[in-house]
Order: sequence, then C-alpha cells, then structure tokens
Amino acid sequence: QVQLVESGGGSAQAGGSLRLSCARSGPTVRTSVMGWFRQAPGLEREFVAAINWGGGHVKYKDSLKDRFVITRDNAKNMLYLQMNSLKSEDTAVYFCNEDPGGLRLLYGGSGDYWGRGTQVTVSS
Repeated sequence: QVQLVESGGGSAQAGGSLRLSCARSGPTVRTSVMGWFRQAPGLEREFVAAINWGGGHVKYKDSLKDRFVITRDNAKNMLYLQMNSLKSEDTAVYFCNEDPGGLRLLYGGSGDYWGRGTQVTVSS
C-alpha cells in the first residue's frame, strides 16, 4: 500500500518561495507518475504539476509553469514542488498524488493515492 505524506507548507509573503515535499512509502513501480494538486477554500481541487518516473516528462497547469518546479528523487522516495514568486491566489491545501500506471495523471486525471495535504497561505 502506497502512503504519501506532505510537508513544507506554511505561511509566506507574496513574492516569496516555499518548497513542498512529499515522502512516499510502499511498493515502487517505474511507470509511476507523481504529482501535486491544490484546493482553495470553496473551490474544486485542481491539478498543479506531474512528473514521470525518470523526470523527463513533466506537466504543469499552464498558469503555474513559470513559477513552480516539480522534481522527484526516486532514491529517497521523495517528490518536491518548488514554488516561487508566490501570490495570494496560491493559498490552498496542496496534495501529493501518485498514479502507478501513469496515464491518468499525465492526461487530465488523478492517481489512486493521495496524501492528507499541507496548507500554504500567502499573504499580500
């Protein structure tokens, strides 16, 4: 059973940076795609970014690709999201997600496994 635990959330000023981490445990498959979603109060959960096992295929929400960077370290079983030039509209709970098969997360869906989320609050 895959388990995902996010960390690194907190408060930041607009224009600042935060780095989120997701620690995974459980069976590993090289078709795995991992990603980040976020959910702001009163809104639906939305896709942020995804990355395949080798890191050569990444996908971002269009409006975020100039400010956010997703990476993964398979040796450490970790996923990261570097968030730069933060804006108040980035305030949300950020969730780690894993799709063992890969296709859903890279093509508009989500994977089977979710973390509990980490809160990010950006003040202007």
